[in-house]
Amino acid sequence: MNVDPSIFKAYDIRGIYPSQLDEATARAVGRAFATYLQPSKVVVGRDMRLSSPAVCAALMAGLTQQKVDIIDLGMVSTDQYYYACATLDLPGLMVTASHNPPEYCGFKMVRKMPYLLSGDAGIQDLRRIIEAESYSDALGSGRIEQRDLSADFVDCVLGLVDITSMRPLKVVADTGNGMVGPILERVYDRLPVELVGMYLDPDGSLPNHGLDPMKEENRAELQQRVIDEGAAIGFAFDGDGDRFFAIDDRGQFVPGDFLTALMGCYLLGREPGAKVISDVRCSWAVRDRIVQAGGQSLVERVGHSYLKPRMFEENAIFAGELSGHYYFRDFFGADSGIVPSLILLQMLSEGGGEPLSRLLTSLEDRYFISWEINSRVDDPQAKLEELANRYGDGHIERLDGISVSFDDWHFNVRASNTEPLLRLNLEALTQQRMEDKRDEVLAIIRT
Repeated sequence: MNVDPSIFKAYDIRGIYPSQLDEATARAVGRAFATYLQPSKVVVGRDMRLSSPAVCAALMAGLTQQKVDIIDLGMVSTDQYYYACATLDLPGLMVTASHNPPEYCGFKMVRKMPYLLSGDAGIQDLRRIIEAESYSDALGSGRIEQRDLSADFVDCVLGLVDITSMRPLKVVADTGNGMVGPILERVYDRLPVELVGMYLDPDGSLPNHGLDPMKEENRAELQQRVIDEGAAIGFAFDGDGDRFFAIDDRGQFVPGDFLTALMGCYLLGREPGAKVISDVRCSWAVRDRIVQAGGQSLVERVGHSYLKPRMFEENAIFAGELSGHYYFRDFFGADSGIVPSLILLQMLSEGGGEPLSRLLTSLEDRYFISWEINSRVDDPQAKLEELANRYGDGHIERLDGISVSFDDWHFNVRASNTEPLLRLNLEALTQQRMEDKRDEVLAIIRT
């Protein structure tokens, strides 16, 4: 079968519907998944995209053609799908394109929680099976069973916090017409908080804004709403609900590494001496605060296919990525949007009335970050070597791209998995030093 090879990404299968990925492709993915893993039963869920019902039906047709039985969750957030795969101990496929624009569709595929198929382990195997049409011979007719595990999911995530310690905080939550709104309301109905909801109804036409809160235009309304409502905090979720973002009481966006530092320290209060993992892009704030709190700070490559195995190898309590993915040992090692929102509410409730902005001040006064800056280059690998030569007097690590550290500043530069881009994250201990070094490194990358 002819299939666009570019849809087989590092962490998922994803493309534009129907030009890159259509029902025929979805059916082939179902057959290839069944051939590759040889499961007797799988979990299937889908998001709210306009293409998802047809794509999901084709996917399930491919699975049942291979005599695989299906637990059909219907329309759910990705963390509900992970919960189902974990508690049912089954592999699964989620029809979603996460935070991408509405014309995209795709699949996130679980081998066995918390391990997902990735480009290095499974996704390229599916591509080869589809291209060769080398499906297994186990043809027949699988059965489809619809199941609603949402009530169990609500109980599970609420069990990770102490509801009785929560104060009646005012929260503004923007789910952007993605998948989180309905389940968020059910969770928060059990909390003593005042929820001000924005765009909670799933709508694949995305009538209000895009699904990626990392983009300023998609969170600007939420930031202003937090101020207007006098809310304690604002929450934003991406389209499928596996990423989470916070707006503080000043209406300011909170960097993911600062949230990792704060939540990591809070969780260390529950389990002193535990390990916390962050990705190579993160601020020194994570390392410093985790160590000060008596924990062990570990660094790993970017991406769930690296962080999740490392969490289990190390028995780490928590892991955070700059991109808004937060992984919890006690939530099957999975990333969730709802779980970190609950952790932050409990932190603020137990903080003696101290607002989030005050918790952030000590970080903002010491750690000055560039945010991620992308640059298009002809030869990413050559540029990485040029940076290694230029900054050879620093401490160089090559865990993921190149990381270089000096006494008062450091940076990481990584190549994109899908485009000829280099991604720079730089930090220094003064604003001026950060700006000077940011411009210096960018000049090398862009010339």
